[in-house]
Amino acid sequence: MSRQQGGRRFDPRAGFRTEGKDRGPSVPQGLLKAARSSGQLNLAGRNLEEVPQCVWRINVDIPEEANQNLSFSSTERWWEQTDLTKLIISSNKLQSLSDDLRLLPALTVLDDLSNNRLATVPADVALLSSLLRLNLSSNQLKSLPAEISRMKRLKHLDCDANLLETVPSDVGGMESLELLYLRRNKLRVLPEFSSCRLLKELHLAENQIESLGAEHLQHLQAILVLDLRGNKLQSVPEEVALLQSLERLDLSNNDISSLPCSLGNLHLKFLTLEGNPLRTIRREIIAKGTHEVLKYLRSKIKDDGTSQNDSIPKTAMTLPSESRVNIQAIVTLKLLDYSDKQATLIPDDIFDATKSNIITSVNFSKNHLCEIPKRIIELKEMVSDVNLSFNKLSFISQELCLLQKLTFLDLRNNFLSSLPEEMSSLTKLQTINLSFNRFKVMPAALYDIPTLEAVLISNNQVGSVDPQKVKLMENLSTLDLQNNDLLQIPPELGNCVQLRLLNAGVLTVYHPWLFGTTLNSEIINKHTRTCKLKALSWPRKEPGSVVADVLSDFMEPHL
Repeated sequence: MSRQQGGRRFDPRAGFRTEGKDRGPSVPQGLLKAARSSGQLNLAGRNLEEVPQCVWRINVDIPEEANQNLSFSSTERWWEQTDLTKLIISSNKLQSLSDDLRLLPALTVLDDLSNNRLATVPADVALLSSLLRLNLSSNQLKSLPAEISRMKRLKHLDCDANLLETVPSDVGGMESLELLYLRRNKLRVLPEFSSCRLLKELHLAENQIESLGAEHLQHLQAILVLDLRGNKLQSVPEEVALLQSLERLDLSNNDISSLPCSLGNLHLKFLTLEGNPLRTIRREIIAKGTHEVLKYLRSKIKDDGTSQNDSIPKTAMTLPSESRVNIQAIVTLKLLDYSDKQATLIPDDIFDATKSNIITSVNFSKNHLCEIPKRIIELKEMVSDVNLSFNKLSFISQELCLLQKLTFLDLRNNFLSSLPEEMSSLTKLQTINLSFNRFKVMPAALYDIPTLEAVLISNNQVGSVDPQKVKLMENLSTLDLQNNDLLQIPPELGNCVQLRLLNAGVLTVYHPWLFGTTLNSEIINKHTRTCKLKALSWPRKEPGSVVADVLSDFMEPHL
């Protein structure tokens, strides 16, 4: 059973109240009884003006059926109730939320609170530390509490269709955030997403945003979708070219008169520009679609590069690297970028170009590097992000193991089959991507890095994982093992209660009823009566079991 947490005063009546004494609208006892069993409660469209107290206290008070059932031999064992993990209260008339929502600490999905009349969100929402998804769309919110940034596990935040004029700067520190919806608000400025390195989709359409700067883009390394349509943007910064993962960019219906040529270096699948007073690109080119627009912008890069090289005088103070490295990125973004050059080594003058500037990010991806540049050691006391993906690395040298402040390391798409023991000295490393390499086992060095939160090792040849060592990785919340040689994921991983997301091509769901069972679509259909699930989840019932949140590409979303 859930218990009130934190330093708040103990309620001596807790456990002795009954739902029948609640004021305000009631909830059918049968619905509450089912929720105690399933861990899910749907109160959508019930015309509620407030959430009944019995809902907040569902796992605190003794249920009414206890008065009729006192037998320990009964088939309905009311004392074995399940913590509420999913609460839906959309399409009601709620104007506020009680601070008592803190009594539901096991909630992972508060989906949804949409289509109500909420004007504020209590700061105590931050106490829902297990929450993964929060939907506040279509309300009357003018602000969000700064405390929302404490929800370190939140992946999906939907604040569409509100009255937000600003977003707390602290939102930029939400490390697990993957989807952020802020459409149809009154935003004029954006926060800096300094720690949102996992953010994949950022939806900002139909606001009043007037400027987009380098500081808003520099940390969005995983961004796939950026929706800025219907704002008041007059320009797009050159730094948009740093968003190498970007696939969809919507700039329609703004006041943009020109585009940076560097935009042509992105591998966009979808680019919309309609409704802008563009003067530098002919309409017939825009009409031909994304591919032709990018092709045109790339051609302008070559033309401009030739003319600039001819016009800039060579002096004794001019570094050769200034024509090959983005000096503005070094100064403004603290980024050393020498990516997509097909280079076999990084020239010394690239490192020389950093001069006395602070560098926090290094991007040497999409080259032909066979070894890590030795001069990277010069950045050991300041660099936190290193991207060496899409190279030809077959080993990791000592230099990389000395980067004291490294938190993010991307080594995907190389030829690696092992990691050196010295990597355990990376005591601040939080995320490592080893996908598309040649690993046959989970590297032993990873087990000895206590700060790791995400290990991505998909598309290798991994045939075994040590569940006992994984259990000791107390901060590990994401483990991606899909497309490897695992015949079955060890059932003992069910004891790794810190794991929130386990990806695999063939799935084992860790639940007391199904320990060690390898699931396929037929078994899924049998146990869930639907094959449209993307996330299978059962609430925790016994010590040692864990909520299974296992995702698979062959399943469609069904919430």
